[in-house]
Amino acid sequence: MFLQPSHPPERNPYDATEWDLEVIQLADQLGYNEAWIGEHFTSTWEPIPAPDLMIAQALKSTKQIKLAPGAHLLPYHHPVELAHRVAYLDHLSQGRLLLGVGAGAMPTDLETFGVEFGENRKMMAEALEIMLKLWNEKEPFEFKGKYWNANKVEGNDILKPHMEPFQKPHPPIGVTGLSPGSETLKMAGEKGFIPMSLGNNLEYIANHWKDVEEGAKRSGRNPQRSEWRITRDVFVADTDEEALEGSLNSMMGRHYREYYLPLFRQLGGVSVFKHKSSVDENDITPEYVAKHNWLVGSPETVATKFANLYEAVGGFGTLLVVSYDYSEDPAMWKKSMRLLKEEVLPRVEKKLKVKI
Repeated sequence: MFLQPSHPPERNPYDATEWDLEVIQLADQLGYNEAWIGEHFTSTWEPIPAPDLMIAQALKSTKQIKLAPGAHLLPYHHPVELAHRVAYLDHLSQGRLLLGVGAGAMPTDLETFGVEFGENRKMMAEALEIMLKLWNEKEPFEFKGKYWNANKVEGNDILKPHMEPFQKPHPPIGVTGLSPGSETLKMAGEKGFIPMSLGNNLEYIANHWKDVEEGAKRSGRNPQRSEWRITRDVFVADTDEEALEGSLNSMMGRHYREYYLPLFRQLGGVSVFKHKSSVDENDITPEYVAKHNWLVGSPETVATKFANLYEAVGGFGTLLVVSYDYSEDPAMWKKSMRLLKEEVLPRVEKKLKVKI
């Protein structure tokens, strides 16, 4: 699951979180592998600013699913403080924590924190360097950076650094990429991090793996497609007609109609939704996206679309299903989650002749 988390602006933070926790609990019961939870500060449609607080709650009501901030936006945190929070949460998770990191792209988030666009990627790299040094280096050090200063002190028998991650040397780290030629995905390849593709455009996504491989060459790594995560909007129902009604004319459609497409038009990035580069941007509507990008339909239809996606990009490891707020009609969304696990995946295995 990939929870942005998406909620309509009228939903209060408590009710929004309760719905997200309900979705994560069901995913755990159904045997889903992971749930990634986003972090935003100035989006009314993605209103959760502290995914680690949600994770701390979800850990108490789940048993096997791995949980992750997806992602902590590093320019907006002091890396020493965040390194300690992540290490502590890793202990609470007893090894069920993954860590997503990002540079932040919302212009209003950047403005709120006084971060210049273009500097945010450099800040992300420096913050991550500090966090990794704190986790990996045993000896004291002084770090004088462009954006932050940090020290690992020697201390004494009473006062000294003590908080290290539960997983050694640290939880698995994932980074997201959206645009073609993604620098963050190149960094994933270079550093051996989990690459996560957020785009809908198949051309972009297929080329994302080339970005990962390009980055891997810098450090002599051999990236594995089994580590690659791809997000997709998915809705499964008994028939294609029911699925289209339950997605396009419900919360998924509203999210795109009132928020996502207007936002990407504002940012000049609506091309990420094109299934072909020749498509006119004015033709990008929720109906267009539902037809060309979403995995929507009956179990057989969705299995075919899933298999086609897998083959079109050359294979990947994990499908991350974008989650939406269906708290006003929860049975519809929960049924889709069940059908995906119980009816779609067995069909995909047969079509691709692979074990999922």
